[in-house]
Amino acid sequence: MRTIIAAGLIFLFWFMLSGHTEALLIVLGILSTILSVYLSKRMSIIDHESYPFHLSSRLLPYYFYLGKEIIKANIDVIKKILSPANAISPQIITLPASKTTDLSKVIYANSITLTPGTVTLDLSGNEIKVHALSKEGAADLQTGEMAKAVPDAGEESS
Repeated sequence: MRTIIAAGLIFLFWFMLSGHTEALLIVLGILSTILSVYLSKRMSIIDHESYPFHLSSRLLPYYFYLGKEIIKANIDVIKKILSPANAISPQIITLPASKTTDLSKVIYANSITLTPGTVTLDLSGNEIKVHALSKEGAADLQTGEMAKAVPDAGEESS
């Protein structure tokens, strides 16, 4: 099943990037997809760890949530840069990595880093060490809202 999904995604990606609808080019796209999937299977690249297909449906809503958080954080950082009072108060905090799987913990840690004004310094065990640009940014992370929004990669539904 993973192979079929991978082939479909590869072809869809090729089609969106090329935009060609001529029969010959479609056939060549299909053939290149088949060759890519064949080589990937032969090299044992397509497995349960290569791409979390079981998370795909839960990641889309999370991407919208993360996009909103990135926009809010960008606005906050711009305000701090432009304010004459210079409201920057760097903080290093430790957050619980409350997710059950390593993949979910990494998604959470990377999401923190993608959000302007915060950087994940260390992810070890069940703790994430974060540098925040301000007390407000640190407090926002400590509410645990982002951790709750990260999809849990624990169950596979494929």
